[in-house]
Amino acid sequence: MILSKRHRIQFPSVDTTKLDQDEAYFFLVNDHQSDERRRIRFHDYAAIYSEPGLYEQLFYERLKCDSPRKVTDALHYTAEHERDNLAEMRVLDLGAGNGIMGEELKKHGVARLVGVDIVDEARDAAFRDRPHIYDDYLICDFTNLSTAEHEELVNWGFNALTCVAALGFGDIPVPAFLQGVNLLQTDGWLAFNIKETFLERSDTSGFSRLIRELIFSEYISLHHVERYVHRYSIEGKPLFYFAVICRKEKDIPADFCDHLG
Repeated sequence: MILSKRHRIQFPSVDTTKLDQDEAYFFLVNDHQSDERRRIRFHDYAAIYSEPGLYEQLFYERLKCDSPRKVTDALHYTAEHERDNLAEMRVLDLGAGNGIMGEELKKHGVARLVGVDIVDEARDAAFRDRPHIYDDYLICDFTNLSTAEHEELVNWGFNALTCVAALGFGDIPVPAFLQGVNLLQTDGWLAFNIKETFLERSDTSGFSRLIRELIFSEYISLHHVERYVHRYSIEGKPLFYFAVICRKEKDIPADFCDHLG
């Protein structure tokens, strides 16, 4: 990664325990005017990506996020057990952001690596901070792909899909994830992570029900599930996620999620 300046990050003085994960926020203090600070939500990626190094300093240094490494290692371990090799994978990195997941995948020498996101700031940050990671990086809406975009993606012949720290909380809608799965070749690998509550029966939201139904459906086969600490909250509490590794069995029909609401 290209080195960038250090930022002054300030967490709120109030207890944020009751805030949902996507409601958490911090203050970015102006270096030149110490009394000037900007409030930024954790999920305001456009604002965070626009400041070089802020994403890494906030999530990876301060809050100890470990998901890209953990999910990549889980994919490597599971694929190796099945006598597959990451070096032969053509990977679609969905919700690629500024390329941290891509950087982990690149360490294993994947054959092809294409990033996709919906905000221009993500691609700009990836090209700025990690200019040699992706073979291509597309900005498009996976819930509404044009014919040209779909054909371009199909031509890559993807046999692996990664989606890290992006499912749930409104970041990547499930229909967009299902579109990504359908772009995979049969027997292609899926590597993603989800908050632990999304697999609990007590969570009756449409998203959680859909993820549970998909994992145990005929369309994908489950190969590996591992609970781990995704990162820490600003109150210092561990946030547990599951790393999930699956293989695609067949395309998911368009009406798969209709009955889940």
